[in-house]
Amino acid sequence: MSIIQNKKAFHEYFIEDRFEAGLMLEGWEVKSIRAGRAQLKEAYIIIKDGALYLFGSHISPLLNASSHIYPDPVRTRKLLLHQHEIEKLIGKAQRAGFTIMPLDMHYKGNKIKLDIGLAKGKKEHDKRATEKEREHKREAAQAMKKERR
Repeated sequence: MSIIQNKKAFHEYFIEDRFEAGLMLEGWEVKSIRAGRAQLKEAYIIIKDGALYLFGSHISPLLNASSHIYPDPVRTRKLLLHQHEIEKLIGKAQRAGFTIMPLDMHYKGNKIKLDIGLAKGKKEHDKRATEKEREHKREAAQAMKKERR
């Protein structure tokens, strides 16, 4: 079940490959995410010391957060992946010019996971072509719906 999606990533990038990563979260962050107070719009993934980190995602703390914790809504969060997946992502990002983008935050059982993707930037004409294709699909679906009635 999806919690939030990064629609901006699909608009501005071609997604070549997808991976599912775990997140290292604190207790107040999990509660806030379950309450729907998370955002991936400005988030991206950085590579530091052979590990991947989610940078720029915003998780707003709940008002009833504990008094002894000082929450940082935009802190850098470590991503949990197998070592061979990390090596593959880092290699493609450094050699082939790919960007690593967060795509979707979702539940898997009782855990919160993050879909990340290897992405290549779109040019302006690619964005327009994608928009036209989406519009054609929408019109075709509406026409099919009218025929059924």
